[in-house]
Amino acid sequence: MKKILVLILSIATFSSFAQDNNYQIALLQYNGGGDWYANLETSLPNLIEFTNKNLGTNINAEQAIVEVGSPEVFNYPLLHLTGHGNVLFSLDEANNLRKYLESGGFLHIDDNYGMDKFIRPQMKKVFPELDFVELPFTHPIYHQQYDFANGLPKVHKHDEKPPQGFGLIFKGRLVCFYSYESDLGDGWEDFEIHKDSDATRLKALKMGANILQYAFTQNAG
Repeated sequence: MKKILVLILSIATFSSFAQDNNYQIALLQYNGGGDWYANLETSLPNLIEFTNKNLGTNINAEQAIVEVGSPEVFNYPLLHLTGHGNVLFSLDEANNLRKYLESGGFLHIDDNYGMDKFIRPQMKKVFPELDFVELPFTHPIYHQQYDFANGLPKVHKHDEKPPQGFGLIFKGRLVCFYSYESDLGDGWEDFEIHKDSDATRLKALKMGANILQYAFTQNAG
């Protein structure tokens, strides 16, 4: 826990922070049968590569994989959770995730379609007193290196609903950003996987870079 507190609270700028070669972001592995590994091969690695190239960072090119209940979560300032199906946190796992988020960590949840009804009650275990709130388009997460005047980009149609960005705000700090009906992670994948257009993939990568930049600057402390 001390490692993440020092890591997060000592940030001066996003670029200077991410020059640390030991700095990684992690994919969160959960129970319940859902495919936490849905975008395992290229999604986060491509986002990391894009962010390093375009924001001048030096994030470790290799993503980590960490279980919700592991003390190792405290080694990573950002966790990414995705999938299509069931998500299940034990009480110990929920408590571990809460301690992580209270200590300065940041969680990005990306609904890969069909996860919404599962993830919401599980995050209620983590923060029973909090509800997801939709973030306005003026929120800083949409206006970091890249400007998204209309909020999240739409990557895949799914239910053809507009994309929405929700947040859990603990003591005035956004600790969890939940991208819904957007499918950012699919947009980060290699072209061959989903055949998304270059323009769509670029928007997804830019929004992903914004999330990283926000998490490690505006959200610090």
